[in-house]
Amino acid sequence: MANTEASLKEAMSSIEGTTGVALVDYTSGMALGTLGGGKDFNLEVAAAGNTDVIRAKLRTMEHLGLKEEIEDILITLNSQYHLIRLLKTRGSNGLFLYLVLDASRANLAMARHQLKKIEAELEV
Repeated sequence: MANTEASLKEAMSSIEGTTGVALVDYTSGMALGTLGGGKDFNLEVAAAGNTDVIRAKLRTMEHLGLKEEIEDILITLNSQYHLIRLLKTRGSNGLFLYLVLDASRANLAMARHQLKKIEAELEV
């Protein structure tokens, strides 16, 4: 099992094209840990904003009567992929991993696979 810091470092080093990663509580919008980002990309602001994305999708699913669970949400921009993975491991209710990828260097399928592995090893 890995702690938050180790999991964020693993994502930054093992997922090709990663420019930022965060562990976020979507009930409060608070980032519990961040790594990467920079002056041109505030990860804490992006993480907080993406809590609204999750809440909106959960509300929509409820209105539609969908009994599914969100595995991940992908947002594609011109030069970036933003991957939001809701955590399903014990003790992680209300948390998600947020990954920002450089689209020109990232392999999206491998990023999703690796993020799922990191989630399985994360102990919050």
